[in-house]
Amino acid sequence: MALPATVAELRRAKLPRRSVKDEVRDNLIQKLKSGEPLFPGIVGYEETVIPQIVNAILSRHNFILLGLRGQAKSRILRALTSLLDEQLPMMPGCEIHDDPLAPICAACRSRLTLEGDATPIAWLPREDRYVEKLATPDVTIADMIGDIDPIKAARSGLHLSDELTMHYGLLPRANRGIFAINELPDLAGRIQVGLFNILQEGDVQIKGFPVRLPLDLMMVFSANPEDYTARGKIITPLKDRIGSEVRTHYPRSRAEGVTITTQEAWTDRHALPVDVPPFVREVVEEIAFQARGDQKVDKRSGVSQRLPITVLENAVSNAERRALAAGEALVVPRITDIFAALPSLTGKIELEYEGELRGAEQVARELVRGAVASVFDGIYASVDTKAIVDWFDMGGELDLGDMLSAAELLEKAQAVSGLTETAERGAGQGLRSQTPQTGKRGKASPVAPLADAPHRAAAIDFVLEGLCALKRISRAESGKLTASEPRRQRVPGPQPAAAADHGIFDEEEIMPRGRKKYYN
Repeated sequence: MALPATVAELRRAKLPRRSVKDEVRDNLIQKLKSGEPLFPGIVGYEETVIPQIVNAILSRHNFILLGLRGQAKSRILRALTSLLDEQLPMMPGCEIHDDPLAPICAACRSRLTLEGDATPIAWLPREDRYVEKLATPDVTIADMIGDIDPIKAARSGLHLSDELTMHYGLLPRANRGIFAINELPDLAGRIQVGLFNILQEGDVQIKGFPVRLPLDLMMVFSANPEDYTARGKIITPLKDRIGSEVRTHYPRSRAEGVTITTQEAWTDRHALPVDVPPFVREVVEEIAFQARGDQKVDKRSGVSQRLPITVLENAVSNAERRALAAGEALVVPRITDIFAALPSLTGKIELEYEGELRGAEQVARELVRGAVASVFDGIYASVDTKAIVDWFDMGGELDLGDMLSAAELLEKAQAVSGLTETAERGAGQGLRSQTPQTGKRGKASPVAPLADAPHRAAAIDFVLEGLCALKRISRAESGKLTASEPRRQRVPGPQPAAAADHGIFDEEEIMPRGRKKYYN
């Protein structure tokens, strides 16, 4: 059906005329009735954040999203455009998207008076009805509301007090749409005062002249809760005028985080196909969980969900570099590739004093080792790795770099007793999930057999890195894998009493998980 092209046709069409908040509310109700997803791509908020946003919209509230960095606040705000009508009639060329049937700006009223029902109309797509502004200290009232344009007045021969000399700011230009302000606390207090009228009475005044614009807007905001509550940079009267306050959060389980990172990370490379093992995805995600609980990392700053995304992308790139150099047909990242991705991790964490003393790279390495230990212990808890540890304790050494091809790694791994078999048994456990309510692990998901060399090499590398993380074997500064402690030879004959006091043990009596039995 053709859209009306003139004011007369628009009147005859009798399209519903609603405020923006009523329009968003009605479209939301239709989606709720049909069961259509409200915010596609938003994971982990189904039972927490999204219901609160729905309640705010149904209440026709302006609302604010409070959350640390990397919690999808901006994405949610931009997704609100899906609740607008696909197209909206407007006066052509109007800066504030005036309603052809009830214009509020002087230029549109004059044109409608001259042309009458023959006045042509334009149609505004929903994407153009969303205006976003990042709050910075240098934002002025003129940027947000508007100002007098002396050049326009001179060219038109008008007095500065004439309404036609106005230059509209972002707020009027968002008329009949959604206006979002990111990081609201960074907006200067005097600019926040300028938002009072639009939030409560729905109009603005420009430059002190008696020009009032009854704007039709839905206003939404985002802020860091630390700025919001502790430093109090959002003035109290403005907080009072914001209808609903919705708090966002980080993924509450590793499985949720893996889903988000898989969705967002760029791993589909053009040069070679990429297959990321489940345990690599889990370790990458666990790094963020380790960082959020580490005392050396600043909790107030938060650990963005961008951390696992960039780490995974960088790890895949290192694996891609290795595959290209070795002439392999498949890119399979390993745990050593995650250590090679430290430059994408160190910039994502803010350190406390203790962390600053240790250094960002050292803290990052500790976080990766902690993540490897957590995932490895969960997958290989029921797998006996004693034979591997014994091989190293008997003097075995292994030098495996991150650029070693899969074939070379497998060849070197053959020397380690039980390593290949142990790696394949553990990798078959698959990716395990945790429920947000209990935190308990779910059943293992089935995975494909490790039929190709790159996957077998990745599993072997995971076993060795896991044993290093659990301190059952150790890695020298050169990268060489050795026993966790130097061997001590038993002196033949009766042992002096001091031997027990100094922890001298028999190399034949090595206990599982690196525990030593003292000689008596």
